[in-house]
Amino acid sequence: MTEHSLSIIRPGGPLHRFAGSPVARTVALLFLCAAFIQGPLTKLFDFSGAIAEMEHLGLHPAGLFAATVIVFELTASAMVISGFLRWLGALALAAFTLLATFIALRFWELAPGTERMMATNAFFEHLGLAGAFVFVAAIDITKGAGK
Repeated sequence: MTEHSLSIIRPGGPLHRFAGSPVARTVALLFLCAAFIQGPLTKLFDFSGAIAEMEHLGLHPAGLFAATVIVFELTASAMVISGFLRWLGALALAAFTLLATFIALRFWELAPGTERMMATNAFFEHLGLAGAFVFVAAIDITKGAGK
């Protein structure tokens, strides 16, 4: 790397300024919460489908679970994005993600093949997502200490 190319990433450089900007932070948090915004909105506009999903997962009463998930995901996402008790919303979404992952993506029960491979990939992607929420909570709790 040249001296010039390194200046882009140094403290005070353009990449550093962008990465630390409120816009970049908000967009990153929106991306992190995207599934927890899209999912409940889809459930809200197709509530019978949401009930069918809960029934498929063996959760009863399905209507109550569907409504609770919708409210929970939207509320926790709003907390993470807005910064209001961000740590709590992030930890709640991490726990929810882990729980939902172990309920919905039991890849070890599937026969070898494409379906199992896709479920395995999704399982581990969800573990990463839960980890990202824990990281957001840790940063919020410490207010970025130890960067």
